[in-house]
Amino acid sequence: MHTSHEGHISITGVSKYFGRHKALDDISLELAPGSVTVILGPSGSGKSTLLRAINHLERVDEGFIQIDGDYIGYRRQGDKLYELKEKEILRQRVNVGYVFQNFNLFPHLTVLENLIEAPIAHKQLSRKAAIERAYELLDVVGLRNKADAWSRHLSGGQQQRIAIARALALRPRVMLFDEPTSALDPELVGEVLDVI
Repeated sequence: MHTSHEGHISITGVSKYFGRHKALDDISLELAPGSVTVILGPSGSGKSTLLRAINHLERVDEGFIQIDGDYIGYRRQGDKLYELKEKEILRQRVNVGYVFQNFNLFPHLTVLENLIEAPIAHKQLSRKAAIERAYELLDVVGLRNKADAWSRHLSGGQQQRIAIARALALRPRVMLFDEPTSALDPELVGEVLDVI
């Protein structure tokens, strides 16, 4: 049942196994709308797995995750949860912006094309409106002058800022950042953190 559009995340009893390794062990967490939460831990402690589960890029083995009361990746019928079809899961992902460690920009598209692809594909905006929104976001990240550039011609910091702008293009309720500065040179960290 859909209750609001604020970005409240509720994680309840979530566990995830990879073979015999338990990557997530009965995680329960409430994240208020508008809050900033940092998940710290050593490499291999499940931070990325948890973020991927919030967006249902990773299926959990136990428990469930809700955003604004909506079950992520599932629908509830009585006391049971049933996994949604991929098309429905993709529709849910529009509400969750995800910035990956390695940026994941589309190399065959220019910066502008990277930003307008999803809003047009999800029929959120016309091409004209998507381009206007893309330029607004490029202003936010300070890279309007790179609209026609290819991602391979950008520095790591610029690629990460474009990845953030792309995630914001769909106006998500929730933003997830997976080690957003780990692949950057130390002098670029500040500029990316300022954008975040």
